[in-house]
Amino acid sequence: MMESRLKRLATTLMDATTDKDPLVQEQIYNALCYLGQSEPEEILSSCDEYLRQHDKLAYPHRVIILKAMETVVRNNINLLDKSTVKVVIFLASNEMTKSKEVIRDWQQAASNVLVAVGQRFINKVMEEVLTKFQPGILPHYFVLQTFANLSVSNVFGMVPFLNSILGTMLPMLGMAKQDHMKAVFCYALQHFSESIQEYLANLDKAPDPTVRKDTFSNEIFSAYEVLFTSWLQHREAKLRLAVVEALGPMSHLMPAEKLEEQLPKLIPGILTLYKKHTEAFYISKSLCQILEASVNIGSRSLDVQLDALLATLHPQICVPADPAVPLTVKNHTEVLRCFTVLACSFPDRLLAFLLPKLESSNERTRVGTLLIMRQIINSASSQMEIKKPFIVSSMRLPLQDSNNKVKRAVVQVISAMAHHGYLEQPGGEAMMEFLVRQCALPSDLPKKQPLDSDDLTSDSVQSISVNTLFLLSTTVDRMNNVLWPYLLEFLTPIQFTNALTPLCKSLMCLAMKKQEEGDTTSLIRYDLNANLPSPFALTTRLLVVSCQPYAGDSRGVAALRLLSVLHASVHPALEHLWSKRVPLLVEHIEENTEKSLSQKEWEEKLLLFLQETLVAVADDAWSCQFVTEMCQQLGSYNGFPLEKNFLYKCIGTTLGACTSKDLVQKQLQELLETARYHEEAEREGLASCFGICAINHLEETLAKLEEFVRSDVFKKSVGLFSIFKDRSDNEVEKIKSSLILCYGYVAACAPKELLLSRIEADILKNIFQYFNTKVLGIKVETKDLTLKLCLIRSICMISQAIYSGLKGGDFIFSRKAELVAQMVEFIKAEPQEALRTPVRQRAMVTCTYLVILEPHLSDPDRTELIDTCLAGVLALPPLEREENGGDAFNKEMLYGDTIDALKDLLKSLLQRNLTPHGLQDMFAHLGPWIKSSKDHERQRAVEVSAALLDFYLSKLNVSTVIPFYNLGVLIALFSPRCSDSLASVRQHAVDCVHSLLYIQLCYEGFARDHRDEMVEGLKALKKGLEEPDFTVLFHTCTNIAMVVGKRVPPDQLMSLLLAMFEGLVDPDKNCSRAATVMINSLLKERGGVLQEKVPDIMSIIHSKLEEVDEEHIRKAAQQTVYILASQHKSVVVSSLLGTSLPFDSHTCTMWRSLATEPTLTRQILEQLLEKISRDVPYKESKSFLLGSGTERVATLLPLAVTSALYEIMSAPEAGPAVLDLYPALFVTLLLRVSSTLGVQLPKNLQSKERRGSSHGPAPRSLYPCSCAVETLKVMLARGGSEEVARAVASAGGWDLMAAPERHHDGVALLAGAMARHAGPRLPLVVKNLLPSLSSIFDSQRVTTTAFFAQLLNSNVVNDLILLETMMDSMTGRQKDTCTLVRMLALRGLGNIASGAPEKVRKHGAKLLASMVNGMDDRDDPHNLVALEAMSSLSKLLDHLEQRDIQSMLLHIAIRIRPFFDSEQPDLRRSSIVLFGNLSKFSEGHGEVFLEQILNGLVTLLLHLQDPRPDVVRACKFALRMCGPSMGCEGLCEMFLNHLREDRSLHYGEFMNNVCKHLMQSYPEMLNRLISTNLFYFKSSWVDIRAAAPMFIGFLVLHVDEDHCQQVDLDPLISALNLLLKDPVPAVRVKVAETLGRLVRVL
Repeated sequence: MMESRLKRLATTLMDATTDKDPLVQEQIYNALCYLGQSEPEEILSSCDEYLRQHDKLAYPHRVIILKAMETVVRNNINLLDKSTVKVVIFLASNEMTKSKEVIRDWQQAASNVLVAVGQRFINKVMEEVLTKFQPGILPHYFVLQTFANLSVSNVFGMVPFLNSILGTMLPMLGMAKQDHMKAVFCYALQHFSESIQEYLANLDKAPDPTVRKDTFSNEIFSAYEVLFTSWLQHREAKLRLAVVEALGPMSHLMPAEKLEEQLPKLIPGILTLYKKHTEAFYISKSLCQILEASVNIGSRSLDVQLDALLATLHPQICVPADPAVPLTVKNHTEVLRCFTVLACSFPDRLLAFLLPKLESSNERTRVGTLLIMRQIINSASSQMEIKKPFIVSSMRLPLQDSNNKVKRAVVQVISAMAHHGYLEQPGGEAMMEFLVRQCALPSDLPKKQPLDSDDLTSDSVQSISVNTLFLLSTTVDRMNNVLWPYLLEFLTPIQFTNALTPLCKSLMCLAMKKQEEGDTTSLIRYDLNANLPSPFALTTRLLVVSCQPYAGDSRGVAALRLLSVLHASVHPALEHLWSKRVPLLVEHIEENTEKSLSQKEWEEKLLLFLQETLVAVADDAWSCQFVTEMCQQLGSYNGFPLEKNFLYKCIGTTLGACTSKDLVQKQLQELLETARYHEEAEREGLASCFGICAINHLEETLAKLEEFVRSDVFKKSVGLFSIFKDRSDNEVEKIKSSLILCYGYVAACAPKELLLSRIEADILKNIFQYFNTKVLGIKVETKDLTLKLCLIRSICMISQAIYSGLKGGDFIFSRKAELVAQMVEFIKAEPQEALRTPVRQRAMVTCTYLVILEPHLSDPDRTELIDTCLAGVLALPPLEREENGGDAFNKEMLYGDTIDALKDLLKSLLQRNLTPHGLQDMFAHLGPWIKSSKDHERQRAVEVSAALLDFYLSKLNVSTVIPFYNLGVLIALFSPRCSDSLASVRQHAVDCVHSLLYIQLCYEGFARDHRDEMVEGLKALKKGLEEPDFTVLFHTCTNIAMVVGKRVPPDQLMSLLLAMFEGLVDPDKNCSRAATVMINSLLKERGGVLQEKVPDIMSIIHSKLEEVDEEHIRKAAQQTVYILASQHKSVVVSSLLGTSLPFDSHTCTMWRSLATEPTLTRQILEQLLEKISRDVPYKESKSFLLGSGTERVATLLPLAVTSALYEIMSAPEAGPAVLDLYPALFVTLLLRVSSTLGVQLPKNLQSKERRGSSHGPAPRSLYPCSCAVETLKVMLARGGSEEVARAVASAGGWDLMAAPERHHDGVALLAGAMARHAGPRLPLVVKNLLPSLSSIFDSQRVTTTAFFAQLLNSNVVNDLILLETMMDSMTGRQKDTCTLVRMLALRGLGNIASGAPEKVRKHGAKLLASMVNGMDDRDDPHNLVALEAMSSLSKLLDHLEQRDIQSMLLHIAIRIRPFFDSEQPDLRRSSIVLFGNLSKFSEGHGEVFLEQILNGLVTLLLHLQDPRPDVVRACKFALRMCGPSMGCEGLCEMFLNHLREDRSLHYGEFMNNVCKHLMQSYPEMLNRLISTNLFYFKSSWVDIRAAAPMFIGFLVLHVDEDHCQQVDLDPLISALNLLLKDPVPAVRVKVAETLGRLVRVL
């Protein structure tokens, strides 16, 4: 019986192999394998029988079965007996050869079965297959392929058969006419040859160690003759490749003399194939094998073939391998192996062939040749040993190649040479120079478009060269003496600058190695290496390149570390100093980045290091040599301005340390003669050099500058330049600029005690001599910008030097006025329309230092200076913000620096007259700019003023109390600006007023650090001035006025007022506000008698608001309306309600003014509530669109009142009044919302609403429901319940509330938010709402029920003693005519479980009865009431008395069970959750309820695959709850651990474990569980339809043998067979999987 069922299962699966889905086919294959794992012999027999019986089964389906058989055989080969094996072999043999045509998939699958069996039963397989391999008859294609694959998979078993196979096969070769047959013969011969070689290589393990190569040689040779002479010439490319692949391995087995004889034909024959095939890998692989075989026999024929071989192989390497095509890379490898074989036998001829190719004009030829050179240097080192000098000399030409690919290949060859000792030969240095040159390639140049797509960049050549140099220095020990000290020669030449970092790193490693070897005396032997740079040259070079420490891959660190290592070679006295200083310098570089490093600070550190070095050496002769070397290197740095500038500073520092004055003068002369004056960096460098030198050599420096101007050199330069008229002026000006700058630096650096006496006589005289040119005796000023800037800088440095040298001295600078006048001229000469140069800024900085010096400027000079500077800076056009990039940034910086220079100059002038008069004088100049109508002029003027007043206050030192007579005028100048249109002006104006008031306090006798509370308050007001909100600005100005009014002395008040009146003509509208005050004052006094005129006044106010749209007018109008309403409120309200709807913005403004005072606001709100309750919310009217139906149209008065309530309550001041009327407002507006659901506007208002929306957004929507919702929201916000409004909004409650079908959900959200955030308000709200439960409007009953239902969810109801009232209200609604009200009433009763759980027990019977009645509601077609009853009962269960529930437990469980599979997901979820909750009450009814659990268990487990996530969560909950009642601890634990809410579920694995526990605990349930699952085979949900068969599969997988008989297999297999035809592949996959598992219950 078992056998027949197993066979039936297998047959069912094999029948299903016709399924077209690949996943299903794969699962059928897996299922067959699974069955085979259990009963391999039975399944193999079934497969055999099936295939024999279904002879017509198409081959794709046979393939699945054969593949399963192969897997079963492979996995169970040791369990199979001979009889089964015989059957399988016979079947596979027949399947393989049934069709004479080649059907690859089918026959390959059959062949694979034979190969699998052959692993153990080779003799049996061979016995069968050899019957298909008869002499004289051409065998089947796959017979040969099977032999070939067997020879690979079972070498030791197969080789003994090969001799006879070869003997039978050889005559057949001539019979093979078809290409595919010839190819398979080649395939077989190739694998036979490889197997024989493997067998011979492992004779010690072989079963027959007597086997020899010559056993097969003759047969292999015979086969070779056919393949080579006949088949290799075939026109079919695939066949030729098959032949070639075979010839390679065969060549190793041919008799030596035959191979030798054949080589003259064989090698040319193989070589010709390269021309016929694009894919060369197989040819090259075979050729390499042939060459190896030839070398092994010591062939003499190769000599003759060599030229042809080289000529054919060389181009193979010259074509670049494409990494995306793996075979091209493999081909390269094989060809290089061929060259290795040839190099070992013919080194001389190979080199004679290769080396001339290095001169080829073809780039690929050169690259390919170099690759071969690298290969033979690495792999044929012994043969190449004596050829080293020859090879090195032949590399001269490639070293000059400019092609990047060739360069890269050369670098790789050099690397190989280094490892094998080539670079120690003569000519090796040229190789190293080449490598260093590649390291110096520029890596940051913009990449040019390559000529061909695969061209390399110089960057990659540089990168590989750097890596190679470092590797040779660190890892190839034999290179140490080649590289050291030779690499030092590359440090100083400027062309190797880019290679400095790798050079320094390599040299440092080499030097460290030398030191470790014990060579500590002197690392550099100059006696043995004449070409090395001197210690002075090395030190200069390494120090100078360190000034840009992050350039060239952080060369500063590398250079300094190398310098430190070379200390002994530089000077013996430096070891102690450099060992301390260099690590600190390196640390400084590493702690910073290129952005964070201060260049000035870094250069100062390096110059200090240089000074300390010179002090440590303390040898004048050494210093002289050092400075001479520095000067010699200057020319090298043309094009490197930063480095050259620093070198000049080093020269100045070193000259300063020299005691030889002659040397100093000689070197300074040389510097002046050789400088490149047209470069700015050079001028700066030269000047800084002179300045630094002047610290110790002032006399010599000044003398040399004066002497140079008189010298022939200078005159010749000027004369020479004058020949070229275009250039003369420009070049001469640059020389003069440099000399002027030199004087400035000399003045700045020279000792002050020596300087003052030389300034006017020597320095200034010469400066002006260079600056002013005379033509016919008339002074002509230059227009050269460089000369101007140098003059300004020099004078500035001279002024600073005088000032710092004075320190309270009495130096009278007689040329001060002249210099100031010169600066003023420069500023005047600058164009007013743009700021292009730093002339203004630099001139003002210079004046700042000049005005400090004695004597005082005259008043006219001072006035001209101030006015010129103000006009030159404040009037500049504003900076354009559109520009981007460096230019915009530089321009912005220049603007900022220029403004700062102006501030500093004015402070410097004010410092000279720090009195109220001096201040008044300064603001007399600034006043017109402060009042300018141009924004940018006003902004700059007020900013400068704030800085000046702050400076004045900081410097003020009042010794006697004096009047600050101009305080009022100055405050009046600035206080109106506190409401300026520019935020920056407003801010600075407050600062000005703040400073002025403190200046006043100082003049009153208070200390400067005294803090006045009111004045300090001004600073706090600045925050309000940031945004241009005129309400805030006016309020801030009012506060400022209050402070000013209290702090200005009485005698200043009048002047303040008079000056303020002048400010009324300011174009700023704020000044016009004063007029409005009069109107409101009159109304306050006389408004009481104007009752009859109130409507007219209101109308006038409205029209004025329409005419003038100014903020201050609107504010005043609001004040006016408030005053009127406080006297005539009813008239004002009626008047405003009478305006047309929708209210325009002016009417809204007037309504909001009524919120100003709480008592008045409350009275007006009460009036409005009384009006809204007096009218019906809508009227029914016939609708033409709806035929005979009606539509609801809103009534006007409630609509107007709702809008009015919104406007009043939107004013923040309405808060107290809203709080007083909170319950009435809340209930009225909530019921207004429900009454307006679906209510339309009257026709006339609908057209207005549409017009309003088309002309831009109206203030608010007039649609009744939206309007009511918005008003309710604003009422909550104003009544202190912002949290309620926010909570409802965040949950989307307001939108729900306005939607008729979801209104009750929105109300529930509102009720919940009220319970959380406004609990104390609820008693009065509930009291006011109760009457509406009996409302004639369904919508109001729904709203009230929904509100109460949600309130019952909160314990606040219980706390406020509202529970009983509300519960009775909900119970009373159970018979309501409206289904929604009944449903909401049940929801409310269920919510008591959350709100007042302790009360549930008391009212348990009543609540339970309500829920059961709800489940049995007859008038409930969509089960809404039943659904709510189940959900609510789930919530109540935990709190009910056990006895109350147990009496109805079974009734409820049976009642809800049909809902588990309901099409409505909510019903499925609620019923399942309730079932889970009921399980808690099964105690005492364990058996009865367990039965219910078991009835529902399959359903719950399958619905874990429900398409709805909430149903899945419900199933997880129910199973967790039911687990403890099932009496199986393992199952309970699984449900608790794996079915947690937050945990994802691996369903298949979970069900596997569940079924395991079920079959351990309830084995007798097997048939019942299977039957229930069968019901779900027809489920409409795909995932459940797939889960059901999987469930069955796991059940039978885990059932023990004793209970297998329960399974009624026939109907089960029939059902599965039917389901195997399901349209969804995923279902069919699971069915196939289960069919495989049924083997367990057979």
